[in-house]
Amino acid sequence: MEALRNAFDFSDSPRVDLVIAAMVAVALLLFPLFSPSSFAIATIIQFFIFALYGMGWNTIGGYGGQVDLGKAQYVGIGAYTTAVMLIRWDIPFWVSMPIGMFFSITWSFIIGYPLFRLKGHYFAIATIATSLVLKDLFEIWDFVGAARGLEISPIKYSPPDFLRLIFKQDIYYYYVIFGFFLLGILIINWFRRSRLGFQLRAIKDNEDVARSLGINVHLSKVKTYAIATAFVSMVGSFHACYIKNIEPEDTMSLDISILIALMAMLGGAGSLWGPIIGAGVLIPLKSYLKEWLGARGGLVGIDLIIYAAIIMVISAREPRGIWGIVERVRRRKRL
Repeated sequence: MEALRNAFDFSDSPRVDLVIAAMVAVALLLFPLFSPSSFAIATIIQFFIFALYGMGWNTIGGYGGQVDLGKAQYVGIGAYTTAVMLIRWDIPFWVSMPIGMFFSITWSFIIGYPLFRLKGHYFAIATIATSLVLKDLFEIWDFVGAARGLEISPIKYSPPDFLRLIFKQDIYYYYVIFGFFLLGILIINWFRRSRLGFQLRAIKDNEDVARSLGINVHLSKVKTYAIATAFVSMVGSFHACYIKNIEPEDTMSLDISILIALMAMLGGAGSLWGPIIGAGVLIPLKSYLKEWLGARGGLVGIDLIIYAAIIMVISAREPRGIWGIVERVRRRKRL
C-alpha cells in the first residue's frame, strides 16, 4: 500500500505543474479523435516510445549519475524476443514482453556487476562496448535473422489482434503505448520516492559519504540498472510489433543509445518531467524538420544542424536542461 501511495503522490510538485500535466494528458488522450494525419499520430507514438526510453535511462543516468550509452542493446533484446516468439511459436505479445524483460534484466545483472566497478567516462565507454558487441553477435546469428533481421507479417493474423498487438490502424498502437506512458510516470514517481531512489541521489552526490551511511553503493547501482533495463526492454517489445520489421542496425545502434540519453539530458536529467519534456522537444523537432527542410526544401542535412544547435544552446544555458531553466525562472519570480 505504501508503494501505491508513493506512486500516486505528487505532493512535491507545484500544483500548477500537475494542472498542466493533467491538461496535456487529456489532450493526448483525445488527440487521435480529431482526425490528425497519420504522420502526426506516428510522431506522437515515437514521442511516447522515446519518453519511456528516457524515463528508464533517467533512473540510472539522472538519479544515479551514471552515463549509460548502451541502452539500445536492451531495445534489441526486447524487440527480438517478441519477434522471435511471435514468428516461430505464435506466442502473444503479453507473454513475450515479460520474457524479454526477464532476458534483459538477466543480461543487465551479468554485465552490471563488472561495469559498475568503473566510474565516469570509463563506465560510459564500457556500456558502448557491450552494446556494440551484442549488436555484432545478432548480426551473425541466423536464429534471429542475422543482419537481415526479422519481419512480422500481419497477413498471417486478423487485425485488430490485441493479444499479438497486430493492428492495421495506428490509433490502436497509440492508445496501447499511451497506457504504458502513464504507467511509466507512476513507476518513476514511485521510484524517486522509494528508498532506492534516495540512495541513488546520495550516491550521486558523494559515494564515499553514501557508503559511510551503510548504503551498498555497488548493489544499488546494479538494481537501478535493472529497473532502467526493464523500461527499455518493455518498449522494445512494443517497437517490434509496431514497426514489424526489425534489424540489428535499427534497434541496437549507437545512435539510438545516444538519442535515449539526450532525451533525459536535454529535458532535465534527475527530474520527473525531464525525459518527457526532452522527448516532447526532440522527437517532433526531428520528425518535422526532416520532413519540412530535408524532403520539401531539398536542404538535406540542415535539419540535423538545427537539431544540434538547439541542443547546444540549451545545454550551454542550463546544464540541468529545460527543466532547470523552468526552475530558475520560478526562483526569480519568488524573489
